Amino acid sequence: MKVKDLGEFKLIEVIEHVIGKHGTGAIQLGIGDDAAAWRSNGSIELCTIDTLVQDIHFNLGNTGYADLGWKALAVNLSDIAAMGGMPLHALVSLSLPGYTEVDDIKKLYEGMLKLARKYDVAIAGGDVVRAPQLTISISVIGRATGDTVLKRSAAAAGDHIAVTGTLGASAAGLQILTGKLAPPDGEAISTLRMAHLTPEPRLAEGQLLAKNGVKAAIDISDGLLGDLGHICTSSAVGAEIYAGNVPVNPLVSTVFKEDAVRLALSGGEDYELLFCAAPQVIGVIKNTTDTQITVIGSITDGHPGEVILLDADGNKIKPDEKGWNHFS
Repeated sequence: MKVKDLGEFKLIEVIEHVIGKHGTGAIQLGIGDDAAAWRSNGSIELCTIDTLVQDIHFNLGNTGYADLGWKALAVNLSDIAAMGGMPLHALVSLSLPGYTEVDDIKKLYEGMLKLARKYDVAIAGGDVVRAPQLTISISVIGRATGDTVLKRSAAAAGDHIAVTGTLGASAAGLQILTGKLAPPDGEAISTLRMAHLTPEPRLAEGQLLAKNGVKAAIDISDGLLGDLGHICTSSAVGAEIYAGNVPVNPLVSTVFKEDAVRLALSGGEDYELLFCAAPQVIGVIKNTTDTQITVIGSITDGHPGEVILLDADGNKIKPDEKGWNHFS
């Protein structure tokens, strides 16, 4: 069987099966969550790694090096946010062609540093190798702010499903960058492009969720439907969400109209936090933050991994797309 026939998430299951339970008893979370977690000196340490590959995750024809540096670090900080943690250190590995301009690499690191300084993250080192195209791999080490972490496997039937902020702006920005959609408003173009190029990790919100009793969360990278599916699979539960409750970015709704809900449901890379908790817990979160919190549905005891999309009358809707999956 070829990897392309198996798909990204089934491949991860194969790797998890091969590795098994190899490791020390200190490891609390391994493969299958936004970050690995283990105990060290009485606290919970976190570590995550993400890779961006030229012409797969970004195109240098429409992405500047400084923005690329910001985003490469941001997607890792978002994984720490999804665990309710605090980022501390980053290691950067670059694979790049020899003809790359040195000034461009300076700009790449300046973009990383702009975000790193904002959240007091130290870039501690890394590696550089020659390759036919630019690839950026960043690993971020952090720690939990308390004695628990948010994880994908803790959702329970009866929980409400909520999301921070609004969705669809990043996917709309990508459509603009690639020339697939062209809004007439120049200011809209700039705003949506930057939503895709320079996402803001929800670190404060993730820590707030963990502090107030939320157990299950994920950051929205593959798309709302896809990432909710990850929670449901890990937690062996189902989910029902109402399309009309999904908080679509107002600018996306105005500019892209009938495409807006699709972009919000499956576009991905918004890096908002999707979380599940008892209704009273979500009520506390809403009253404790200025960040928009929207309840979009509930966890059910239905088929594990199944996410059902409903209209206002409770009728099932078949989505056009379910989110990003490498190799599919």
